[in-house]
Amino acid sequence: MAAGKTRIIATIVGARPQFIKLAAVNHVLRQRSGMTEVVIHTGQHYDDPMSAAFFRELDLPEPAINLGVSGGGHGRMTGRMLEAIEAALVEIKPAGVLVYGDTNSTLAGALAAAKLHLPVAHVEAGLRSFNKAMPEEINRRLADHCADLLFCPTRRAVDQLRSEGVVKGVHFTGDVMYDLARRFERPDPQVLRRLDAPAGGALVTLHRQENTDEPRRLAALAEALVALSRELPVFFPLHPRTRAALKRAGLFKALAAACRLAEPIGYIELQSVLRASRLVLTDSGGLQKEAYFARVPCVTLRDETEWPETLEGGANRVAGASPKRIRRAVKEALATRVRPKRRFGDGRAAERIVAWLEKSWRTP
Repeated sequence: MAAGKTRIIATIVGARPQFIKLAAVNHVLRQRSGMTEVVIHTGQHYDDPMSAAFFRELDLPEPAINLGVSGGGHGRMTGRMLEAIEAALVEIKPAGVLVYGDTNSTLAGALAAAKLHLPVAHVEAGLRSFNKAMPEEINRRLADHCADLLFCPTRRAVDQLRSEGVVKGVHFTGDVMYDLARRFERPDPQVLRRLDAPAGGALVTLHRQENTDEPRRLAALAEALVALSRELPVFFPLHPRTRAALKRAGLFKALAAACRLAEPIGYIELQSVLRASRLVLTDSGGLQKEAYFARVPCVTLRDETEWPETLEGGANRVAGASPKRIRRAVKEALATRVRPKRRFGDGRAAERIVAWLEKSWRTP
């Protein structure tokens, strides 16, 4: 596969947020005649609404390789990915390996490449929540310290890496998700009708293990959302893990009676619902940023955030899982006018990333 002088870049993805980031960079890479991207999908997110649907709507080519690794505990999943990615990289012989974000797929890809002495580039480097109980925090820290090129979405991320003694190969590029978000200005009424998503309501997403796997915390969050539904219509697309957890905890029926529960929705659909909403409540790092870009106030259903830039001016409020704190944060958020500052670049992050890849990686 490594014929001629074309530089092959192996890109490792596996989860929905990575497909979105991949789209921004892939569209630029496809315009470069001297570079060929081989996308390896680990299979971490595998069903159509969480995977294939994103490739279709974001105009992404089908992955060249799908490893089909999903399920199981973190160690088992990451170990199986590591073994399978290593075998794929040995066959492909890329000039380098590109990883995104902070999932198990990110860590497995970075480790496999590093052990094969292949250069690693990490998109979204330098983020820290400082909560080591989060699997994502472990993944992002280790990926950063495996990487040769560290593409930082914010200046704060650059400073964080410097504080850890990492300065070589660090570049402030801006955020690739901002590149994509700039394409959207207004909600699409047809999308809202098709989804039966209320305009002027609250958009809710919830998927992190810390919220779904702790019954008391999940019950507190459900209580807060039912209370919110008495003030605003609530649109809640359910991650498969969240749906299963709510049913297991006996919370699903009460929540379904109060909120508009939906299947997972695509990226473009989410952008329309977001821009039609008065408020976002989420534990997603990506949606915190997207709300900021869209000037929609956000309440983060976690105890910390890796995106402190979004906290400026009250655009985002960290409320944890306490119904009382969430209620207070919602009240304050609804009274807030979000005025984003240019913390995430100028919308050309993908172009900068590809330029650095071209400059840094040569054919083996």
